Amino acid sequence: MTDGPLLRILFRAHLWLSARLLPVLVGRRDFESVLKLAPLRSAAPYRDLPWTYIVQRVNRTVRRPWFMRDRRCLREGLLGFRFLRMAGLDPELRFGVDAKSMHEPRLSAHCWVCLDGKPVVSDSQPGMVEIYRHPPSVKASAA
Repeated sequence: MTDGPLLRILFRAHLWLSARLLPVLVGRRDFESVLKLAPLRSAAPYRDLPWTYIVQRVNRTVRRPWFMRDRRCLREGLLGFRFLRMAGLDPELRFGVDAKSMHEPRLSAHCWVCLDGKPVVSDSQPGMVEIYRHPPSVKASAA
């Protein structure tokens, strides 16, 4: 199916439903289980949609969260990663922690999505130290 009104309607409906179900799917799951919601392999039904359109729609869909307010970046990141993957692209979901929060009772963490090494959904925040990339880069795995 080529990029057109029908594909965009299907995409938007799929994105809207996924955004509403994500808080239930994430729940209080551990990190490894949450990463399963960002599959490395998937069909590419949205291959003909521009990545800029996908990112714009993800940002618009999650701008007023009812759930996952304290984990907004995780919701954006998982959705962005997943739908960019379904467009046949090769995004990275990156995770970081605020170094200053390492000795606090609650760790301050953040995630964002990159395409070709450039942030497209959210971005690293000042003071964040990147701790993980999904999928792990070949260089990091070889070290």
